[in-house]
Amino acid sequence: MADITRWITDAGADGDDQAVVDGDFAMLESELQSVLKALRAADINIVAIHQHMAGESPRVLFLHYWGVGRAETLAAGLKAALATQHP
Repeated sequence: MADITRWITDAGADGDDQAVVDGDFAMLESELQSVLKALRAADINIVAIHQHMAGESPRVLFLHYWGVGRAETLAAGLKAALATQHP
């Protein structure tokens, strides 16, 4: 599905070393594990996994994330997570 909301910002005097990323993914249930692995490999924390709808087909899950670290590492993690999803 997609990364539906996202922001990344500089969070301190250390510049790129203290970037912050936050957002959520909407994904098919079958995409969950690959998205989780990609985000965690970049030290991006998983805040919540849930659904907003009942009885939909295919099932859509929402994953909220948050990370602090080097901007390049965070961006690479988001890119890797997006790459695991179906077009």
